[in-house]
Amino acid sequence: MALGKEEVLSALQGVALPGGGDVVSRDLVRALAVQDGTVRFVLEGAAQPELEAMRPALEAAVRALPGIISVTVVVPAGPPRGLGNTAQQQKGPAIGGHAKPQSGPQKVPGVKTILAIGSGKGGVGKSTVSSNLAVALARAGKKVGLLDADIYGPSQPRMMGATKRPASPDGQTILPLQAHGVTLMSIGLMLKEDEAVIWRGPMLMGALQQMLFQVKWDEYGPLDVLLIDLPPGTGDVQLSLCQKTTLDGAIIVSTPQDVALLDAKKAIDMFRRLKAPIVGLIENMSTYICPNCGHEAHLFGHGGVAAEAARLDLPFLGALPLDLEVRLAGDSGTPIASGEGPAAQSYAVLAQGLIAQGLI
Repeated sequence: MALGKEEVLSALQGVALPGGGDVVSRDLVRALAVQDGTVRFVLEGAAQPELEAMRPALEAAVRALPGIISVTVVVPAGPPRGLGNTAQQQKGPAIGGHAKPQSGPQKVPGVKTILAIGSGKGGVGKSTVSSNLAVALARAGKKVGLLDADIYGPSQPRMMGATKRPASPDGQTILPLQAHGVTLMSIGLMLKEDEAVIWRGPMLMGALQQMLFQVKWDEYGPLDVLLIDLPPGTGDVQLSLCQKTTLDGAIIVSTPQDVALLDAKKAIDMFRRLKAPIVGLIENMSTYICPNCGHEAHLFGHGGVAAEAARLDLPFLGALPLDLEVRLAGDSGTPIASGEGPAAQSYAVLAQGLIAQGLI
Protein backbone atom coordinates (compact mmCIF):
# COMPACT_ATOMS: atom_id res chain seq x y z
CA MET A 1 0.00 0.00 0.00
CA ALA A 2 1.40 3.40 -1.03
CA LEU A 3 2.46 5.76 1.73
CA GLY A 4 0.17 8.80 2.09
CA LYS A 5 0.17 12.21 3.75
CA GLU A 6 -1.60 10.86 6.85
CA GLU A 7 1.29 8.52 7.65
CA VAL A 8 3.84 11.29 7.16
CA LEU A 9 1.91 13.72 9.37
CA SER A 10 1.58 11.03 12.03
CA ALA A 11 5.36 10.53 11.99
CA LEU A 12 5.94 14.27 12.27
CA GLN A 13 3.55 14.45 15.23
CA GLY A 14 5.76 11.95 17.02
CA VAL A 15 8.65 14.46 17.21
CA ALA A 16 8.20 16.56 20.34
CA LEU A 17 9.44 20.15 20.15
CA PRO A 18 11.45 21.86 22.92
CA GLY A 19 8.74 24.45 23.49
CA GLY A 20 5.96 21.87 23.59
CA GLY A 21 3.72 20.43 20.92
CA ASP A 22 4.80 19.32 17.47
CA VAL A 23 5.08 20.82 14.00
CA VAL A 24 1.63 19.56 12.99
CA SER A 25 -0.29 20.83 16.03
CA ARG A 26 1.59 24.14 15.79
CA ASP A 27 0.66 24.42 12.10
CA LEU A 28 4.23 24.73 10.84
CA VAL A 29 4.01 22.24 7.95
CA ARG A 30 3.20 23.66 4.51
CA ALA A 31 2.93 22.21 0.99
CA LEU A 32 3.34 18.58 2.02
CA ALA A 33 3.79 16.34 -1.04
CA VAL A 34 4.15 12.54 -0.95
CA GLN A 35 4.74 10.63 -4.18
CA ASP A 36 6.51 7.35 -5.00
CA GLY A 37 8.52 7.30 -1.79
CA THR A 38 9.56 10.94 -2.09
CA VAL A 39 8.43 13.37 0.63
CA ARG A 40 8.76 17.13 0.44
CA PHE A 41 7.37 19.85 2.69
CA VAL A 42 8.05 23.39 3.87
CA LEU A 43 8.57 24.44 7.49
CA GLU A 44 7.19 27.94 8.03
CA GLY A 45 5.66 30.00 10.82
CA ALA A 46 8.44 30.22 13.43
CA ALA A 47 11.90 31.77 13.72
CA GLN A 48 14.42 30.34 11.23
CA PRO A 49 16.92 29.05 13.84
CA GLU A 50 14.10 27.18 15.57
CA LEU A 51 12.96 25.64 12.28
CA GLU A 52 16.50 24.68 11.28
CA ALA A 53 16.98 22.97 14.65
CA MET A 54 13.84 20.89 14.05
CA ARG A 55 14.87 19.75 10.58
CA PRO A 56 17.19 16.75 11.35
CA ALA A 57 14.77 15.03 13.75
CA LEU A 58 11.86 15.54 11.38
CA GLU A 59 13.79 14.17 8.42
CA ALA A 60 14.84 11.13 10.47
CA ALA A 61 11.26 10.46 11.59
CA VAL A 62 9.98 10.46 8.01
CA ARG A 63 12.92 8.37 6.68
CA ALA A 64 12.07 5.71 9.25
CA LEU A 65 8.76 5.07 7.49
CA PRO A 66 8.68 2.05 5.13
CA GLY A 67 9.19 2.77 1.46
CA ILE A 68 10.72 6.23 1.87
CA ILE A 69 13.37 7.01 -0.74
CA SER A 70 14.10 10.69 -0.06
CA VAL A 71 12.98 13.49 2.26
CA THR A 72 13.33 17.21 1.49
CA VAL A 73 12.50 19.80 4.16
CA VAL A 74 12.59 23.43 3.02
CA VAL A 75 13.05 26.29 5.50
CA PRO A 76 12.46 29.65 3.77
CA ALA A 77 14.75 32.58 4.47
CA GLY A 78 13.50 35.73 6.21
CA PRO A 79 11.22 34.08 8.78
CA PRO A 80 8.94 35.83 11.24
CA ARG A 81 10.11 36.63 14.72
CA GLY A 82 8.31 35.68 17.91
CA LEU A 83 7.03 38.09 20.52
CA GLY A 84 7.67 38.12 24.22
CA ASN A 85 9.86 39.23 27.06
CA THR A 86 13.12 37.40 26.42
CA ALA A 87 14.42 38.40 29.84
CA GLN A 88 11.65 36.28 31.33
CA GLN A 89 12.07 33.59 28.66
CA GLN A 90 8.51 34.09 27.41
CA LYS A 91 7.92 32.88 23.88
CA GLY A 92 5.34 34.85 21.99
CA PRO A 93 3.36 33.68 18.99
CA ALA A 94 5.16 33.35 15.69
CA ILE A 95 4.01 36.25 13.55
CA GLY A 96 3.49 35.79 9.82
CA GLY A 97 2.29 32.20 9.45
CA HIS A 98 -0.39 31.38 6.92
CA ALA A 99 -3.83 32.79 7.75
CA LYS A 100 -6.22 30.49 9.58
CA PRO A 101 -9.47 29.51 7.83
CA GLN A 102 -12.51 31.58 8.81
CA SER A 103 -16.16 31.05 7.97
CA GLY A 104 -16.48 34.76 7.13
CA PRO A 105 -15.73 38.26 8.45
CA GLN A 106 -15.60 38.41 12.24
CA LYS A 107 -15.84 41.15 14.83
CA VAL A 108 -12.61 42.07 16.60
CA PRO A 109 -13.16 41.49 20.34
CA GLY A 110 -13.19 44.66 22.43
CA VAL A 111 -13.65 46.96 19.41
CA LYS A 112 -16.87 48.82 18.60
CA THR A 113 -15.98 50.40 15.23
CA ILE A 114 -13.21 49.70 12.71
CA LEU A 115 -12.17 52.40 10.25
CA ALA A 116 -9.48 51.81 7.62
CA ILE A 117 -7.37 54.74 6.41
CA GLY A 118 -6.13 54.26 2.86
CA SER A 119 -4.69 56.26 0.02
CA GLY A 120 -4.16 54.14 -3.06
CA LYS A 121 -0.58 55.42 -3.29
CA GLY A 122 2.35 56.31 -1.08
CA GLY A 123 3.70 59.72 -0.22
CA VAL A 124 0.44 61.48 0.60
CA GLY A 125 0.91 61.46 4.38
CA LYS A 126 -1.60 58.72 5.18
CA SER A 127 0.37 57.39 8.16
CA THR A 128 0.81 60.91 9.52
CA VAL A 129 -2.92 61.48 9.22
CA SER A 130 -3.61 58.13 10.91
CA SER A 131 -1.43 58.79 13.95
CA ASN A 132 -2.61 62.36 14.43
CA LEU A 133 -6.28 61.52 13.92
CA ALA A 134 -5.94 58.74 16.50
CA VAL A 135 -4.41 61.16 19.02
CA ALA A 136 -7.02 63.83 18.26
CA LEU A 137 -9.85 61.35 18.83
CA ALA A 138 -8.25 60.23 22.09
CA ARG A 139 -7.99 63.87 23.23
CA ALA A 140 -11.68 64.22 22.39
CA GLY A 141 -12.45 61.54 24.97
CA LYS A 142 -12.67 58.45 22.78
CA LYS A 143 -11.00 55.09 23.42
CA VAL A 144 -8.86 54.69 20.32
CA GLY A 145 -6.70 51.91 18.90
CA LEU A 146 -4.22 52.22 16.02
CA LEU A 147 -3.14 49.19 13.99
CA ASP A 148 -0.19 49.72 11.68
CA ALA A 149 -1.10 47.36 8.82
CA ASP A 150 1.80 48.42 6.61
CA ILE A 151 3.74 45.19 7.18
CA TYR A 152 6.57 45.99 4.77
CA GLY A 153 7.01 49.61 5.85
CA PRO A 154 5.73 50.12 9.41
CA SER A 155 6.13 53.73 10.54
CA GLN A 156 3.76 54.11 13.48
CA PRO A 157 6.28 53.08 16.18
CA ARG A 158 8.50 56.04 15.21
CA MET A 159 5.59 58.46 14.75
CA MET A 160 3.98 57.48 18.06
CA GLY A 161 7.26 57.33 19.98
CA ALA A 162 6.78 53.66 20.93
CA THR A 163 9.85 51.45 21.32
CA LYS A 164 8.92 48.80 23.88
CA ARG A 165 8.44 45.24 22.64
CA PRO A 166 4.87 43.93 23.13
CA ALA A 167 4.50 41.19 25.72
CA SER A 168 2.75 37.85 25.30
CA PRO A 169 2.29 36.21 28.73
CA ASP A 170 0.62 33.04 27.39
CA GLY A 171 2.45 32.75 24.08
CA GLN A 172 -0.76 33.45 22.15
CA THR A 173 -2.31 36.73 23.29
CA ILE A 174 -0.36 39.87 22.38
CA LEU A 175 -0.57 42.84 24.73
CA PRO A 176 -0.50 46.12 22.79
CA LEU A 177 1.31 49.26 23.86
CA GLN A 178 -0.22 52.62 24.66
CA ALA A 179 1.18 55.96 23.49
CA HIS A 180 -0.38 59.43 23.72
CA GLY A 181 -3.59 57.82 24.97
CA VAL A 182 -3.81 55.48 21.94
CA THR A 183 -3.64 51.68 22.07
CA LEU A 184 -1.02 50.71 19.48
CA MET A 185 0.14 47.63 17.62
CA SER A 186 2.63 47.39 14.76
CA ILE A 187 4.91 44.68 13.46
CA GLY A 188 7.59 47.37 13.63
CA LEU A 189 7.52 46.97 17.42
CA MET A 190 8.90 43.45 16.98
CA LEU A 191 11.72 44.31 14.58
CA LYS A 192 14.88 46.33 14.59
CA GLU A 193 14.14 49.67 12.98
CA ASP A 194 16.25 48.90 9.89
CA GLU A 195 15.22 45.24 9.58
CA ALA A 196 13.28 44.33 6.43
CA VAL A 197 10.24 42.05 6.33
CA ILE A 198 10.75 39.68 3.39
CA TRP A 199 7.55 37.66 3.22
CA ARG A 200 5.26 36.28 0.58
CA GLY A 201 1.58 37.25 0.52
CA PRO A 202 0.28 34.32 2.64
CA MET A 203 2.61 35.18 5.53
CA LEU A 204 1.63 38.84 5.32
CA MET A 205 -2.05 37.93 5.47
CA GLY A 206 -1.41 35.65 8.43
CA ALA A 207 0.35 38.48 10.26
CA LEU A 208 -2.59 40.81 9.68
CA GLN A 209 -5.02 38.20 10.98
CA GLN A 210 -2.93 37.72 14.11
CA MET A 211 -2.67 41.44 14.79
CA LEU A 212 -6.43 41.73 14.47
CA PHE A 213 -7.52 38.78 16.55
CA GLN A 214 -4.61 37.83 18.85
CA VAL A 215 -3.98 41.36 20.11
CA LYS A 216 -5.88 42.18 23.31
CA TRP A 217 -7.26 45.43 21.96
CA ASP A 218 -9.28 46.09 25.12
CA GLU A 219 -6.21 45.85 27.36
CA TYR A 220 -6.76 49.48 28.43
CA GLY A 221 -10.54 49.35 28.10
CA PRO A 222 -12.95 48.56 25.24
CA LEU A 223 -12.23 50.65 22.13
CA ASP A 224 -14.70 53.06 20.59
CA VAL A 225 -12.75 52.86 17.36
CA LEU A 226 -9.80 50.99 15.86
CA LEU A 227 -8.05 52.95 13.10
CA ILE A 228 -6.13 50.79 10.63
CA ASP A 229 -3.26 52.49 8.81
CA LEU A 230 -3.17 50.65 5.48
CA PRO A 231 -0.19 50.28 3.15
CA PRO A 232 -0.30 51.98 -0.26
CA GLY A 233 -2.09 50.27 -3.10
CA THR A 234 -5.01 47.87 -3.44
CA GLY A 235 -3.42 44.52 -2.61
CA ASP A 236 -3.27 41.65 -0.15
CA VAL A 237 -3.68 43.61 3.09
CA GLN A 238 -6.74 45.52 1.92
CA LEU A 239 -8.36 42.37 0.54
CA SER A 240 -7.58 40.32 3.65
CA LEU A 241 -8.89 43.06 5.93
CA CYS A 242 -12.27 43.07 4.23
CA GLN A 243 -12.42 39.27 4.18
CA LYS A 244 -11.36 38.69 7.80
CA THR A 245 -13.22 41.36 9.74
CA THR A 246 -16.27 43.56 9.62
CA LEU A 247 -14.97 46.89 8.34
CA ASP A 248 -17.28 49.75 9.31
CA GLY A 249 -15.82 52.24 6.90
CA ALA A 250 -12.84 53.57 4.97
CA ILE A 251 -11.31 57.05 4.98
CA ILE A 252 -9.38 58.03 1.85
CA VAL A 253 -6.41 60.41 2.13
CA SER A 254 -5.07 62.24 -0.92
CA THR A 255 -3.12 65.33 -1.82
CA PRO A 256 -4.90 67.71 -4.23
CA GLN A 257 -2.96 67.02 -7.43
CA ASP A 258 -4.36 64.87 -10.22
CA VAL A 259 -1.73 62.09 -9.96
CA ALA A 260 -2.63 61.40 -6.33
CA LEU A 261 -6.35 61.60 -7.04
CA LEU A 262 -6.04 58.98 -9.77
CA ASP A 263 -4.84 56.44 -7.22
CA ALA A 264 -7.26 57.63 -4.57
CA LYS A 265 -10.12 56.88 -6.97
CA LYS A 266 -8.74 53.35 -7.40
CA ALA A 267 -8.79 52.90 -3.62
CA ILE A 268 -12.39 54.11 -3.53
CA ASP A 269 -13.33 51.64 -6.27
CA MET A 270 -11.62 48.82 -4.39
CA PHE A 271 -13.49 49.49 -1.15
CA ARG A 272 -16.78 49.76 -2.99
CA ARG A 273 -16.18 46.40 -4.66
CA LEU A 274 -15.38 44.90 -1.28
CA LYS A 275 -18.62 46.33 0.14
CA ALA A 276 -16.81 48.62 2.60
CA PRO A 277 -18.59 51.99 3.00
CA ILE A 278 -16.57 55.13 2.24
CA VAL A 279 -16.70 57.46 5.25
CA GLY A 280 -15.20 60.35 3.31
CA LEU A 281 -12.13 61.98 1.80
CA ILE A 282 -9.38 64.06 3.41
CA GLU A 283 -7.20 66.53 1.51
CA ASN A 284 -3.71 66.46 3.02
CA MET A 285 -0.94 69.00 2.34
CA SER A 286 -3.66 71.36 1.18
CA THR A 287 -2.19 74.72 2.16
CA TYR A 288 1.29 75.96 3.07
CA ILE A 289 1.68 79.12 5.15
CA CYS A 290 5.15 80.63 5.02
CA PRO A 291 6.38 80.94 8.63
CA ASN A 292 8.33 84.10 7.78
CA CYS A 293 5.91 86.23 5.77
CA GLY A 294 2.57 84.48 6.25
CA HIS A 295 2.03 84.00 2.50
CA GLU A 296 -0.39 81.20 1.65
CA ALA A 297 0.73 78.82 -1.11
CA HIS A 298 -0.77 75.68 -2.63
CA LEU A 299 2.25 73.58 -3.56
CA PHE A 300 0.21 70.55 -4.63
CA GLY A 301 -2.85 72.42 -5.81
CA HIS A 302 -5.91 73.11 -3.71
CA GLY A 303 -9.48 71.89 -3.55
CA GLY A 304 -9.02 68.90 -5.82
CA VAL A 305 -10.09 66.37 -3.20
CA ALA A 306 -13.18 68.38 -2.22
CA ALA A 307 -14.18 68.62 -5.87
CA GLU A 308 -13.67 64.87 -6.36
CA ALA A 309 -15.71 64.11 -3.24
CA ALA A 310 -18.56 66.22 -4.60
CA ARG A 311 -18.35 64.51 -7.99
CA LEU A 312 -18.51 61.07 -6.35
CA ASP A 313 -21.21 62.17 -3.91
CA LEU A 314 -19.00 61.36 -0.93
CA PRO A 315 -18.41 63.36 2.26
CA PHE A 316 -15.45 65.73 2.29
CA LEU A 317 -14.03 65.44 5.80
CA GLY A 318 -11.64 68.37 5.71
CA ALA A 319 -8.32 69.82 4.56
CA LEU A 320 -5.05 69.53 6.47
CA PRO A 321 -2.07 71.88 6.10
CA LEU A 322 1.42 71.21 4.83
CA ASP A 323 3.46 72.17 7.87
CA LEU A 324 7.11 71.53 8.75
CA GLU A 325 6.13 71.14 12.41
CA VAL A 326 3.93 68.16 11.53
CA ARG A 327 6.89 66.35 10.00
CA LEU A 328 9.24 67.25 12.87
CA ALA A 329 6.68 66.12 15.44
CA GLY A 330 6.20 62.78 13.70
CA ASP A 331 9.95 62.17 13.46
CA SER A 332 10.32 62.92 17.17
CA GLY A 333 7.52 60.52 18.19
CA THR A 334 5.20 63.25 19.48
CA PRO A 335 2.30 63.70 17.01
CA ILE A 336 1.40 67.33 16.36
CA ALA A 337 -2.19 66.58 17.44
CA SER A 338 -0.98 65.98 20.99
CA GLY A 339 -0.12 69.67 21.39
CA GLU A 340 -1.58 73.05 20.53
CA GLY A 341 -1.48 75.32 17.50
CA PRO A 342 -3.11 75.58 14.06
CA ALA A 343 -2.03 72.12 12.85
CA ALA A 344 -3.24 70.43 16.03
CA GLN A 345 -6.51 72.34 15.73
CA SER A 346 -7.00 71.04 12.17
CA TYR A 347 -6.90 67.47 13.47
CA ALA A 348 -9.17 68.34 16.40
CA VAL A 349 -11.75 69.71 13.94
CA LEU A 350 -11.43 66.58 11.81
CA ALA A 351 -11.94 64.35 14.87
CA GLN A 352 -14.97 66.33 16.03
CA GLY A 353 -16.48 66.05 12.56
CA LEU A 354 -16.24 62.26 12.62
CA ILE A 355 -17.73 62.15 16.11
CA ALA A 356 -20.56 64.47 15.05
CA GLN A 357 -21.43 62.08 12.21
CA GLY A 358 -22.02 59.35 14.79
CA LEU A 359 -19.29 57.20 13.30
CA ILE A 360 -17.37 56.94 16.57
